[in-house]
Amino acid sequence: MTKIISTHSYRGGTGKSNVTANIAAALALRGHKVGIVDTDIQSPGIHTLFKMDLNTVHNTLNNFLWGHCRMVEAAHDVTAGVVDGNGAQILGEAGQLFLVPSSIKTGEIARILKEKYNVEDLNRGFIELCDSLDLDYLLIDTHPGVNEETLLSIAISDTLLLILRPDIQDYQGTAVTLELARKLEVPQLFLVVNKALDTFDFQDLSQRIFSNYRTPVVAVLPLTTELIQIGSTGLIRTLQPNHSFTLAIESIVDAIE
Repeated sequence: MTKIISTHSYRGGTGKSNVTANIAAALALRGHKVGIVDTDIQSPGIHTLFKMDLNTVHNTLNNFLWGHCRMVEAAHDVTAGVVDGNGAQILGEAGQLFLVPSSIKTGEIARILKEKYNVEDLNRGFIELCDSLDLDYLLIDTHPGVNEETLLSIAISDTLLLILRPDIQDYQGTAVTLELARKLEVPQLFLVVNKALDTFDFQDLSQRIFSNYRTPVVAVLPLTTELIQIGSTGLIRTLQPNHSFTLAIESIVDAIE
């Protein structure tokens, strides 16, 4: 049985895709078969973290939504894109990673926005993908905010990870999303605080956020110059396995595994 995990944020810029990719890699490193679907159709980007060149890719999520292919045919094996600081592949035979990317072509993005799509097709595609690839975990990288696609992803999830920054606008938006998730009866809800300054008391910040939302905070991720230096060209989990960000990612995986 595949465990479905949606990662979501109420606003953009929280680092949601970066967190999602690092969690996926951490799960794969533990020997799991992991899938990711980038449903942030308006602003896709998670593919860059796995060194994936979408100019060479034929099928994307867009093609599936238009009925041109099955979702599994838009799933690309990015296992080789999980590398260490020397550029060496580090996943063994057990761990595998697949990505269903969204198109970065402006015409295809515009077509999706103009013509829309049947969000129920997404649910059917998720189920088919999990069964066809025999996935242990499926991570859904959602579009920020609340829309029909987001509500579907949340509703079918076993776990919802809400990513927020220590920012008043994120706090207010997170409250809205949590209320929706509770009404949808998501079995497991976790908060992940990202981009916290190292001058903050992480334990105090975590406790205050828990007190406000009555939802477990599984990790407080630091704002680091190392992530800026990587510039979305790789995964800090594998490039710097002893970094504080990496250790926090592992604590998230401990909670959801």
